[in-house]
Amino acid sequence: MSLLPYFLQKLRSIEDGDASLLDRSLIVYASPMGNSNVHNHKRCPLIVLGGANGRLPGNVHLKAPAGTPTANVMLSLMHTIGLTDIGQFGDSTGEFSLT
Repeated sequence: MSLLPYFLQKLRSIEDGDASLLDRSLIVYASPMGNSNVHNHKRCPLIVLGGANGRLPGNVHLKAPAGTPTANVMLSLMHTIGLTDIGQFGDSTGEFSLT
């Protein structure tokens, strides 16, 4: 985590046409454990960074209802970037609203 701000600043500083590389990127930073001390796979932290070329809003904090599979977020992100022919990802049970 300590290098994440550096990485994001580098992406923000690189121009790609009329936007930064960060604006054009979709970066997922996640953990498969909600609490690694007890090997808990619930409430896993997940950060979505970048604007996905204008497809994702910024400055949003979302909390999934209890029991929501992380795969729901991944499925929604795939659909956001145009992979709409994918109907399921892992143990997804549907899409997760990213707004």
